[in-house]
Amino acid sequence: MRVRVGLVANLNKPEAAGVAAGLTEWLGRAGVDVVVPPEAARAIGWHGAVATLREMAPGVAFVVVLGGDGTLLSVARGALPAAPPLLGVNLGHVGFLTEIELPELYQDMPVFLSGRGVVDERALLEGRVVGPGAAQNGAGGLLALNDVVLAKGPFARLLRLRIRVGAALLASYRGDGVILATATGSTAYSLSAGGPVLHPAVPGIIVTPICPHTFDQRPTVVAGSETVEVEVEAEHKDIMLTMDGQEGWAFAPGDRLQVRLGPAVARLLRRPGWSFYDVLRKKIAEGDRGDAN
Repeated sequence: MRVRVGLVANLNKPEAAGVAAGLTEWLGRAGVDVVVPPEAARAIGWHGAVATLREMAPGVAFVVVLGGDGTLLSVARGALPAAPPLLGVNLGHVGFLTEIELPELYQDMPVFLSGRGVVDERALLEGRVVGPGAAQNGAGGLLALNDVVLAKGPFARLLRLRIRVGAALLASYRGDGVILATATGSTAYSLSAGGPVLHPAVPGIIVTPICPHTFDQRPTVVAGSETVEVEVEAEHKDIMLTMDGQEGWAFAPGDRLQVRLGPAVARLLRRPGWSFYDVLRKKIAEGDRGDAN
């Protein structure tokens, strides 16, 4: 039986179209059926199978994602509910989530085409906004692989946040906002704000204050079975709710954000012997040298 593979490329990356064109040709010569989204098909002059990400997801062995971590985050959400394995090829900088660097692409691809790749499942946050502003701002339902962030706008004054875990009050403080992150997101914005690094298999939610105007608020890891609720008081309406740093909505004072680990997962393809700790050591070192964007 022929292998069927999806191919998604971040066409904002200068080299993406060229890499996609070369890879589709190489896969075709290897006897692989390739499916490409319409915008990529136009960019590379592809005349084979064309389908949107959501349409292709249920029928492919895996999806090759050409881009950086941001591209992989977007594709992981867009491929739901089918959640096919995603093979990230790094065209960005640090690349915590992507698996292959561009020079390794053709030497490593046979590993995945032969079924020897290892699936790394990652939990997603599921959230909703409760209150009078929920229907207006379009944020009734949320999914995030890295984080959900509630923060003040660039010129607004501090927010007063009350954070509850279940029925218990966890924190009450004034500050710029809060990051609710998965273990996957522990190496992203939460890390920059002083949060801990978690192994991706840890089923927890990291609650990381953003610039709290106090000395007694520290990042906290909440059990994955709990629901975290955030309520904001402010004298202004310049408050933003963002998901994975890619989609955002206005958040109204008095609304409540409720976040938990949902049942959906992202499935990332890894080479045999992949180690999170090896990636952490190497990528943090790259960031320290100034290679991160």
